[in-house]
Amino acid sequence: MRVDLFDFALPPECIALRPAAPRDSARLLKVDGDRISDHIVSDLPQLLGPKDILVFNDTKVIPAQLSGKRGDANIGATLHKRVDLRRWQAFIRNAKRLRVGEIVDFGMDVSAEAEAKLADGSFVLHFLGEEPVELLIERAGTMPLPPYIASKRAIDERDAADYQTMFAREKGAVAAPTAALHFTDDLLAALAAAGVDSETLTLHVGAGTFLPVKVDETDDHRMHSEWGRIEAETADRLNAARKAGGRIIAVGTTSLRLLESATGEDGIIRPFEGDTDIFITPGYKFRAIDGLMTNFHLPKSTLFMLVSALMGLETMQAAYAHAIAGGYRFYSYGDSSLLLP
Repeated sequence: MRVDLFDFALPPECIALRPAAPRDSARLLKVDGDRISDHIVSDLPQLLGPKDILVFNDTKVIPAQLSGKRGDANIGATLHKRVDLRRWQAFIRNAKRLRVGEIVDFGMDVSAEAEAKLADGSFVLHFLGEEPVELLIERAGTMPLPPYIASKRAIDERDAADYQTMFAREKGAVAAPTAALHFTDDLLAALAAAGVDSETLTLHVGAGTFLPVKVDETDDHRMHSEWGRIEAETADRLNAARKAGGRIIAVGTTSLRLLESATGEDGIIRPFEGDTDIFITPGYKFRAIDGLMTNFHLPKSTLFMLVSALMGLETMQAAYAHAIAGGYRFYSYGDSSLLLP
C-alpha cells in the first residue's frame, strides 16, 4: 500500500508535552467496530468484560541518550538495542564526523569505540573499561524523550518518573510502552474488582520506533528488530483465558507485536524469547489479540499502519479526525484509545 494513504493533518497544539495528572484521568476514545465514543481511562472497568485480560509490557526505560565528543566534533548517540554485555547498537547524530575505530568521549569517565557501521547507518558502540555498561549509561545518559517532545522543551527531573510505567521492571527499553503510562494502583484494583485480569511480557522498545518511514510503498519498508520474551506460564494463562471466553487486550503496540510474533496460525500463544521485526499493515490476520489500548500515533508511521490493520484505515482516519476535532492530546504523553474490532 502507498504510505501516503496513512497521512493526516495534525495541528502542533495537539502534541502533549506533559502527561495527564493523575495518570488515569487522561481521555480515552473507544472505537468499537465503527462506533466511536468518548471516555476517560478510569472508565476502563466499565468498558471491559469480567473475563477480559490486559497484557502489559514490563520493560523499563534506560537513560539511553548520550552526548559526547570525538575530537572537536559533537556526537550524539541514542542507544537502540543491546548486542552483548559491552556493546550496543546506536543511532548517531552527526554520524558523518564518526568513523569506525574512533573513540567517543561521553564524559564522566564513559567512552565507547565505534566498532562497526551497519547497513541502516547505525553504529555498534563498544563501551570501554571494566565497569558494567549499565552503570556507565546511568551515569552519563539522559532520558530518551521522543523527538516531538524533546524538540519543544528540555528534558527535566519530572520525566524520569513520567516516562516510566508502573510495570517497569526489566531494564532495556529506550522508549516507554506509552499506553501503560495511564495506569495507577487504584485503576488496577478497580479492574481486578470488575473481574479483569492482567499479565506481563517483556519487549525492549528500540529507538527505531521513532524512525520515519522513508519509502513510498509499505512493502519496501524494513522494520527494526527488538528483543522480547513471553514466559511459558504467561502463554499458558493467556491461552486458558481465551479458551474460557475472555478477550486478550494488548496494552500498547509493543505488547501486541510480541503477542502476534509468538502466536501460530492455530491461534495458540507460545513461549517466546528472541528478536522480532514483525511489521503489521492492512491485510494482516490477527491471531493473538482481541483488542488494543494504545495512544495516538504519528501520521504515516508504522504504528498508525498497525491500528489501521486492526480496525480498518477508513475507521481509523475517522477516529483520528474525531480526536483532533475534540481536542484529544496526541503521542507519548497524550490521551489513549481502546480499539475493539
